[in-house]
Amino acid sequence: MTSAAAASANASVKVSAKVSAKAAHRVSSHSAATALAAASPAILPVKASGNTPTHAPARASAGAPADHALDHETRIHADDHEGLRLWLRLLTCTSLIETAIRAELRAEFDVTLPRFDLMAQLYRHPDGLKMGELSRRLMVTGGNVTGIADQLESECLVTREADAQDRRAVLIALTVAGRRSFARMAARHEEWVAGLLHGLTDAERHELHRLLGRLKSTIKAAA
Repeated sequence: MTSAAAASANASVKVSAKVSAKAAHRVSSHSAATALAAASPAILPVKASGNTPTHAPARASAGAPADHALDHETRIHADDHEGLRLWLRLLTCTSLIETAIRAELRAEFDVTLPRFDLMAQLYRHPDGLKMGELSRRLMVTGGNVTGIADQLESECLVTREADAQDRRAVLIALTVAGRRSFARMAARHEEWVAGLLHGLTDAERHELHRLLGRLKSTIKAAA
């Protein structure tokens, strides 16, 4: 399947070391699902206990019961193949998570998901990336990347410099302030995702992850 209050100083320090890999892995899934639109529940605070996430998905609004909410699965017919039913459920879950993350990023940071995704890629590459490489990784056009980069540069969150090895190329990298800003968002992003999956037990999450990994392998092998 994605928005964040500033994490505490200790949380930021703990998260900064691990956040780059996690955030970067999430980027491709966010970007690939960008065109998917579906109604999503908001995220409401829940009582924290130990490692319990501080957010969990809210129930559907009174006017739209969860069982009757419009999503990708509403197009299913009783005689549809089980494979199609599974695909539409995966698509629905992706859309619900992404929509919730978009809402949280906007509400708490006034940041869009594409901007978060771009910063995630740069956080993973401290020395910077070429604009063309950023476009390829995010699966968007160069114009989209340029627009976000312009905004980030105006806020002193990224720098743009000519590539020493290729003067025709431009390298974009996060500034110290940019890395600090992204680390705060990424820490909260992780909490939101964990909260959305909180309805599953640890064993169920591990099993789901295993099965999806197997599905991914079979799909790639068949492609």
